[in-house]
Amino acid sequence: MTWEAYAIRYGRHDRPAQMNHLLPVADPHEAMPLDYFVWLLRGPGGREIVVDTGFDAELAERRGRKISRSVAESLRAMGTDPAKVSDVVITHLHYDHAGSIGIFPAARLHIQDREMAFATGRHMCTHSIRLPFEADHVVAMVRAVFAERVEFHDGDGEVAPGVTLHRVGGHSDGLQVVRVETARGPVVLASDAMHFYANWRGGNPFPIVFDLGAMTQGWRIAKRLADGDETRVIPGHDPEVRNRFPAVPGQDGEVVTLHLPPVAG
Repeated sequence: MTWEAYAIRYGRHDRPAQMNHLLPVADPHEAMPLDYFVWLLRGPGGREIVVDTGFDAELAERRGRKISRSVAESLRAMGTDPAKVSDVVITHLHYDHAGSIGIFPAARLHIQDREMAFATGRHMCTHSIRLPFEADHVVAMVRAVFAERVEFHDGDGEVAPGVTLHRVGGHSDGLQVVRVETARGPVVLASDAMHFYANWRGGNPFPIVFDLGAMTQGWRIAKRLADGDETRVIPGHDPEVRNRFPAVPGQDGEVVTLHLPPVAG
């Protein structure tokens, strides 16, 4: 069973290169903007799965980020009604990946056991670790648990035939990547297992990290899950994604097709 996969940019943060690397870089002041994405999967019979939920305008203003259009508007522009989506994967509970759960009232939410335990456990008593989390987002997930809307996964799991989940940790303790069977082979939505192509290729990780060893192993796991094809590993925040893959007509370059071969790179 094969799926279509789309990367949908909804926001952006202009920042220097050093903010995106743990180790020093050659030119720390070089511009290296960060894109914010959610991902849409379409399968047989019109089934749709959304990967991550983004954040809203209020949080964007508070954290100094820019939103081009809301996640809900972005999905509707693709012909997807968030209220009718049946499954949403939460790769991890950082603010930019789990901030709009409420726009998916009918969805089953898929998360790793370890991420839920991490976001509600002792490590949230440390400011530098909890900084990418928002208490309201974590509470929203807890409420979804009590409403019996959450599907927990322990390591590897399946959302639907052809869509599987794989815990890699690293950036956040329960971070999971998504492997999607497409017409060009398995595509791996790496989310924050790999923020930028440069983190992986330069061996210089993104600086928000819980377990550095797990983060670097996550790069290798993602490549293995893509059957060794680096073009099928999709980083979570790299603007280059929108240059490498075919744009969806009528979306002003904000949405690209990951199930089609790259046009460059």
